[in-house]
Amino acid sequence: MKAVSTSADVSAALDEWRVRPEAEALVLHGCDAERIWELFRELYVFVQAAGGCVTDERGRLLAIRRLGVWDLPKGKVDAGEAIDDAALREVREECGLVTLEPGRKLCETWHTYERKGRRHLKRTDWYLMRGNSHDPLVAQADEDITEVRWLDPAEVKAMRAATYPSLRQVLDVWGEAVR
Repeated sequence: MKAVSTSADVSAALDEWRVRPEAEALVLHGCDAERIWELFRELYVFVQAAGGCVTDERGRLLAIRRLGVWDLPKGKVDAGEAIDDAALREVREECGLVTLEPGRKLCETWHTYERKGRRHLKRTDWYLMRGNSHDPLVAQADEDITEVRWLDPAEVKAMRAATYPSLRQVLDVWGEAVR
């Protein structure tokens, strides 16, 4: 294992990790964690996003099915938009909810992805929200959302097992918040 000291070192580590699908994580080390983070971020286009963990009056969680995977509503923050306002907007757009009460920030997640040959680093700020199950749910098809549903605790547990790794933390924090 080689210590990281340049952006080329970080890039090489990422390239090696990418060809090892069995590896679930990449650990970079060196003498200065802040410098490593700076080198890592230089290789990516930063994307700020916001999303919601929406609970209804029965304690169920609002979830979306996008690209065949259960997910939570979220999206990019527009220039000049407050992050908490973006979270509310994205939930409304992706799910069709009208009645939506904002709540406190729950947590943030980070993940990376590639699109059109460029690496992206996405930070999503997650907010607790209260929705009304009587509002009709409408999936935003142009965002590849095929279903919007309220999930009971057993369904949330099943979702947790089959969703993206970065969402597992969000589901855990949501579960603690609504107990």
